[in-house]
Amino acid sequence: MGILVLKILGMILGIIILYIILGFFIPFIQVSEKSDGQKKEIPIYIYTNGVHTDIVMPVKNDLQDWSLKIPFSNTISKRTTYKFIGIGWGDKGFYLDTPTWADLKFSTAIKAAFWMSESAMHCTYYETISKGDDCKEIMISREQYKKLVKFIEDKFDTDQNGKCILIPTNAVYGDNDAFYDAKGKYSFLNTCNTWANNGLKAAGQKAALWTPSDYGIFLHYK
Repeated sequence: MGILVLKILGMILGIIILYIILGFFIPFIQVSEKSDGQKKEIPIYIYTNGVHTDIVMPVKNDLQDWSLKIPFSNTISKRTTYKFIGIGWGDKGFYLDTPTWADLKFSTAIKAAFWMSESAMHCTYYETISKGDDCKEIMISREQYKKLVKFIEDKFDTDQNGKCILIPTNAVYGDNDAFYDAKGKYSFLNTCNTWANNGLKAAGQKAALWTPSDYGIFLHYK
């Protein structure tokens, strides 16, 4: 029995080590940008808080008005003057209970890693965007923006009337954000950063072949 336990622990340790190695090296394999020949006139941003990567976009333009789908009134501030919105997908437990790595609980990590909990969309409004190491601007075309919008909209869970479903919670990060129900299951292979990376692919932008971390996204936008 002791030998069996050691073998199981060895296998688990081996999987963890392999995951860390692959999670570090595979992101260096870049998926190249796919130009559609159109003018790049719409700014989007990738923003990380050190854990989650969000895709940040204009609140409103002639192609999309996010405030109609994600009402300002669902934020604590209820202000209507915000110019940008950041959207990210991830594990509901991670989002609601783990704003930073210091808040991570073992139970939350286990549930998230093995498809055992629900997912959520985190939507944050901003007045301004400050570019830096944690926030990179990407210019895309109108057609690429349409594809990005569809990619994001398809991840929201909706009610029978097609409206995004607000998650009632006090675990918001500030007075300018809210959480919504989402489709899909989070896992150690499909993280919030994997989703953001896939969003860049959908919009024809540079991305990692696969990444579980924000590091794998941002190394292509230094």
